[in-house]
Amino acid sequence: MIAAGEIEIAVDELRWLLSGCHDFVDAHRLLGELALADDDLALARGHFGIAYQLGTKAAGNLKGTLPYRLSGNQSFHESGKGLVWCLSKLGKHDLAQEVAGALLRFDPTDPLGIGQLLAELAAADQPSAAPHAEAQRPHDR
Repeated sequence: MIAAGEIEIAVDELRWLLSGCHDFVDAHRLLGELALADDDLALARGHFGIAYQLGTKAAGNLKGTLPYRLSGNQSFHESGKGLVWCLSKLGKHDLAQEVAGALLRFDPTDPLGIGQLLAELAAADQPSAAPHAEAQRPHDR
């Protein structure tokens, strides 16, 4: 539906899925991406944040890693990246750093470029930043 441009129907279907299973990480990630595409940072942050919290709760006191290369971990990591981007854009830089640090501990190989994203966001927030220094949205790459 999303690929066909039927965004409203997709949003309704995803919300319906969440009504039956609030802990559906993939649905929250997709709703976050759709909200981001609609320039609704607060809503995107909410959905990415829920997906991120669900993942960290499921990980518990994990001593190892949660590699992105495993398909079951990908929505968690992608949601975390979206959350970092939203938090930074909303001026919540400390929270963005905290989430980024956790994501890098879960997968130190940094396959989604969280470290680079933080650097780009920090550069874009500098008063002397050039107008073209805007960091790309997390899913534009």
